[in-house]
Amino acid sequence: MATKVETAPGGGTPERAPMGTVVDTDISARLDRLPWGRFHVLVIVALGITWVLDGLEVTLAGSLVGALRKAPMSFSEFDVGLAASTYLVGAVTGAVGFGWLTDRIGRKKLFFITLALYLCATAATGLSWNVWSFCLFRFFTGAGIGGEYTAINSTIQELVPARARGWTNLVINGSFWIGAALGSFLSIVLLRPEVIDPAWGWRVAFFVGGGIGLAILLLRAWIPESPRWLAAHGYAAEADRVVTGIEKRFTDAGVSLPPVDASKRIKLKTRDHTPLSEVARALFVTSRTQTFVGLALMVGQAFFYNALFFTYALVLERFYDVPGGDVGWYLLPFALGSFLGPVFLGRLFDTVGRRPMIAFTYGISAVLLVIAGYLFKVEAFGPVGQTAAWMVVFFFASAAASSAYLTVAETFPLEIRALAIAVFYALGTGIGGVSGPLLFGTLVETGSRGNVFAGYLLGAALMTIASVVGAVWGTAAEGRSLEDVSKPLAAA
Repeated sequence: MATKVETAPGGGTPERAPMGTVVDTDISARLDRLPWGRFHVLVIVALGITWVLDGLEVTLAGSLVGALRKAPMSFSEFDVGLAASTYLVGAVTGAVGFGWLTDRIGRKKLFFITLALYLCATAATGLSWNVWSFCLFRFFTGAGIGGEYTAINSTIQELVPARARGWTNLVINGSFWIGAALGSFLSIVLLRPEVIDPAWGWRVAFFVGGGIGLAILLLRAWIPESPRWLAAHGYAAEADRVVTGIEKRFTDAGVSLPPVDASKRIKLKTRDHTPLSEVARALFVTSRTQTFVGLALMVGQAFFYNALFFTYALVLERFYDVPGGDVGWYLLPFALGSFLGPVFLGRLFDTVGRRPMIAFTYGISAVLLVIAGYLFKVEAFGPVGQTAAWMVVFFFASAAASSAYLTVAETFPLEIRALAIAVFYALGTGIGGVSGPLLFGTLVETGSRGNVFAGYLLGAALMTIASVVGAVWGTAAEGRSLEDVSKPLAAA
């Protein structure tokens, strides 16, 4: 169980091998053979909490609408949609910029940088003095979260054994809704006049988000750099030390590890970075089918989620006369259903398979969205009944949305994995996510249930298209190593 370095003539074996050196390694097979253990749980907690933060941010912004519409901020409904879209534009910008850096300088450096940006920007949001300052700070908060998506998704994919990759990815992405529940609870408490002055309550909510981010920085200190990234970039000895350290956690606990499959060894020609021309060729030539699938899945889920969730507080206030301070009570069950979906359906992505489960979750989400939207249009329920209907819809839709990130993260090569996640997150969010809140904010402002229902139909159509694309052209990646699913560009 070792990594061999075949050095070019005149070279040597320094800490970082010369670029162009061929590394013969079994680290991928060693990581995939590990049983599920405490190490993996700690990785999920320390890294997966990114989605908790995103859920917290999105929910706070949505549930604090009532407070922001009052003096001194005095937001209009358009301003609410603008702030939501600004956050998403920031997330897109951060994803692309930090995604490129993640592939170039490493996963670990970036998930510290992006988290630091997030906690500073979200705390600054609590100091906003008008709509423009609020949007500026929301932009940088989104940039931090967008960068987190790329660094964290790629790291987790590269540390988790292949047989558990689907369920792990879905649960981590689904943990967004733990943050959503936390944000709902904070809004309930901090918007109560008897608890705190409403003019300060929404500000304190954002300060809490920054405090949580600071605590997470400390949690991440022990997470190692991705051994796969290290090996590909010439740090073969360090990659071997990292994997040996992970294995020692198991053997020290009395776990007997199975032998490494020698046929799974791979040879990589080390490189400092991947030229953008090669990235473009991989995305649009050699992996164009995967690109088509990833884009369809990302756009569908981004429009569906961001349009509905960002503006649900507006719907409750406009059509059901729910006071702003009570919005959080309706978002709590919404969040619960969305978290339980990936938890209970995630295992099926590893057993039944990626393609059938992607097709099913996207398809059933579209059907249920039409039904729930129609019930809203005909005023079949009050706010409690309508929220229960959305809870059912998002049980399936949350698993579908999480599977989009899983698909992109595992179907593109090691060298461009983070950037691929960034590109598809950016395109999906840019096309579906940014336009969704603005569109729905405008539809809600008309006061017409029929207009809002038309928006729901558009979301259902995009989810249906994604369902068909995933069923026909998706990749059966369940149980396969990342290198089997997508051969590294530097494979020698």
